[in-house]
Amino acid sequence: MTDHYVYVLQCADDTLYTGYTTNVQRRVAEHDSGEGAKYTRGRTPVELVHVESFDTRSDAMSREYEIKQLSRAAKESLVEYNDS
Repeated sequence: MTDHYVYVLQCADDTLYTGYTTNVQRRVAEHDSGEGAKYTRGRTPVELVHVESFDTRSDAMSREYEIKQLSRAAKESLVEYNDS
């Protein structure tokens, strides 16, 4: 059962935020309401632009770290690939 997710949000200031959750819809709503990460407060509204699912928390957290290490251009390519 896949209930671990890594997601990428596009913030109102056009920056990208990467996070981990077990419930994507709830987490996006938290970010939008200002209850999410400190980074996204003041950068709302946010738009969900990429999601990956994993079987274990460990796998998801490892992927979150990998995405956070990517350059802006590489993150944009990841998001664009998801759109196509």
